[in-house]
Amino acid sequence: MVKVRPFKAIRPARDKANLVASRSYLTYSETTIKEKLDHNPYTFLHIINPDYNSNRKATGITKFKLVKERFKQFIREDILKRDEMDSFYIYQKQDELNIYTGIIGASSVEDYLNNKIRKHEQTLTKRENMFCEYLETTGFNADPVLLAHEQNEEIKKILNKYTRNRSEYEFTTTNKSLHKLWVVNDLDDIDTIINTLDKIEKVYIADGHHRCASSALLSKQKDSESSSYFMSYLIEENQLNILNFNRLVKNLNGLTYKQLLEKIKTNYTVSFKKGIATYSPILENEISMYLNGKWYSLIANEKRYNSKTSSLDPSILSDNILRPILGIVDERIDQNISFLEGTIPLSTIKDKVDGGEYAAGFVLKPISISAIKRVADNNEIMPPKSTYVEPKLRSGLTIYPIT
Repeated sequence: MVKVRPFKAIRPARDKANLVASRSYLTYSETTIKEKLDHNPYTFLHIINPDYNSNRKATGITKFKLVKERFKQFIREDILKRDEMDSFYIYQKQDELNIYTGIIGASSVEDYLNNKIRKHEQTLTKRENMFCEYLETTGFNADPVLLAHEQNEEIKKILNKYTRNRSEYEFTTTNKSLHKLWVVNDLDDIDTIINTLDKIEKVYIADGHHRCASSALLSKQKDSESSSYFMSYLIEENQLNILNFNRLVKNLNGLTYKQLLEKIKTNYTVSFKKGIATYSPILENEISMYLNGKWYSLIANEKRYNSKTSSLDPSILSDNILRPILGIVDERIDQNISFLEGTIPLSTIKDKVDGGEYAAGFVLKPISISAIKRVADNNEIMPPKSTYVEPKLRSGLTIYPIT
């Protein structure tokens, strides 16, 4: 049974929520970050970039200590305030195509260790250790782990009860997304949420594998109630928008275009797609490739697969092209491969290859939630960057304190 509890979030003053909340730091260009830091004194980016105006950039634990000090400054200036009551938080994000509504709470590290919170992605030990040190030094986490669960009528009733009333926060961002947040501090509603989630046998990590792993590390090093939990956003799995990650390779491992195509034909049926600007795969076990100004359809030859993971397109690509032909053994660290999330137009792949920045591009289909669950239930791991999952939540709307 899944254990989730309310907590006293540190969050923006109501009149500053839209100014504080930010996307992930990594999604901004250097120019955009500079503009935001120069012109918005309230953005959460100031907390995670405390040395912005310094001539000497800090790194490691030195920077983490500066982050902590800037965080405390935001609290002293009443930009951020801690709730007085343990609460759950209903967060809704609406874009032009989708509405996502879920519950922010504190999930149990023990559930993660006992596989009630199931994973499908391999993590890097170096990143786990780095983020664990960040959490311990700063004393907070501002980005919830995205956890998916099956449809639940009781949870829907709670969500509907609150979302038809005025929200605590409501603002629209420049990418035309509407964000709303409701505070759930009614004791009866809190008990309903706790008891309903307790009946769910398992949930699945949709986004945030490193955050989970780092929180588990921290719980072993720090004996406290708050470090035994981590902030999560629980959402029904049918609400998720799962997109693909496409691949770009810089060189062909010494092969000519013709030689590469001949080697690929060993395990794929290859067909040239004439007279089209871009091509997305649609058939089972099909991917597309852009090479030397041409789009190709690659359909993997039928074979028996010995695991749930090996039958997925990212694994078929890795096992039959990237590793044996292009020499890309570990996609997590190899400098010959880059990844583009499925939100980026395929014309970008074409432009990058035509411009000589990359030698070839590979386009994959999105993986279904049912396939992700099968992999996780079999304790298997997908190749890195197999899924790009939405919603992507704003940082700084609810902050989980670690004491």
